[in-house]
Amino acid sequence: MSLKYLDNARKILCIGRNYAAHIKELNNAKPQQPFFFLKPSSSILKPNAGPFLVPKGVVVHHEVELAFTLNRDLKNLPESFSPEEALASIEGYALTIDMTARNVQDEAKKKGLPWSIGKGFDTFLPVSNFIAKEKIPDPYNVELILKVNGEVRQQDKTDLMLFPIHKILSHMSSIMTLEKGDLILTGTPKGVGQISPGDKIEAYLKYNDEIIEEIKLDAEQKPGPYEYKET
Repeated sequence: MSLKYLDNARKILCIGRNYAAHIKELNNAKPQQPFFFLKPSSSILKPNAGPFLVPKGVVVHHEVELAFTLNRDLKNLPESFSPEEALASIEGYALTIDMTARNVQDEAKKKGLPWSIGKGFDTFLPVSNFIAKEKIPDPYNVELILKVNGEVRQQDKTDLMLFPIHKILSHMSSIMTLEKGDLILTGTPKGVGQISPGDKIEAYLKYNDEIIEEIKLDAEQKPGPYEYKET
């Protein structure tokens, strides 16, 4: 039951550039409104479903994030959509890692091309078990931690989000209908860094200093014919 939420996710929507220090570390422009992209459901890596796979020729960066699922459809919400209404629309939460093929994404951006490939490889969305809503009374009081080989890379609170959840939902819903079960990732704090084959990855979601969920992964080279060769 704790992974059933993934079967109901018709869309996976990811907010980009939602933490100021992360925007700065990648030299990106601060968005004036919430900016989001989609990841395919085939990129999901469930707990204990195998290693995280690093494609050949790809510089992979980890981005730990708080995600939530919806308990209703949302369409054309007004800008006055409130924080209370937003929380009432949430079914529950999850800890996720939005893996990014950074060199692939950067090259696509440079050429003005879509960068779905940079987010969409198999295993590029490790997820935790479902987190019941009552375990996170306040989604802005969550601590996200990511370690690689025992070294802390990312550790910040979700109160640093630039766009709160009600603003994210009202903006997204004006563009496309958000459907019950959709999985929405809220952005990553500073500290993103490279994952290489052989690395051991740990991510934790804490609330009031208590670990609520975790992800533990080994990184391996992705088998098969794909190799990124553009420069």
